[in-house]
Parts: sequence; structure tokens; C-alpha cells
Amino acid sequence: MKKTASPQKYPSKVKVAEGTTYFWCSCGLSEKQPFCDGSHQKQGAYKPVRYEANSNKVVFFCNCKLTKNSPFCDNSHIKL
Repeated sequence: MKKTASPQKYPSKVKVAEGTTYFWCSCGLSEKQPFCDGSHQKQGAYKPVRYEANSNKVVFFCNCKLTKNSPFCDNSHIKL
């Protein structure tokens, strides 16, 4: 498996809507960060991470792609 791209050092603050499904980009190639646009198909091994919001709230999606708690930021970007 190839190494993921790290498109941004900081997370994306996103207001999510209850019952809405989001697909987080795990490869870092998407032009629509932090969400998947199908660019992983160029790499082959990566798949987007499905997240369904269980309430209306603000979440922080990881953009460095180093998180151990995908799709959410766990402050791994601090090590960059």
C-alpha cells in the first residue's frame, strides 16, 4: 500500500446533519477534502471511511491522514 498524502496540516471543522452519511477521504488525494471524490481509485488500495452523523453537531475531520481515530482528528498533525 502506498503512503497517504497529507493535504492539510489542520483538521476541517464541519457542521454535520443528523442522519446524513459522509465519506471521509483516507488517501489524501481528493480535491474535496476532507471528503472523498473517488480519487482513491488511482491508488487502488484506499477506501473512503463512511460516517453517519447521529446528531446535528460540529466535528473535526482529519486532513493530515495520520489519525488513529478516523475520520476524526486526534491531533496527529502536531507531529508534522
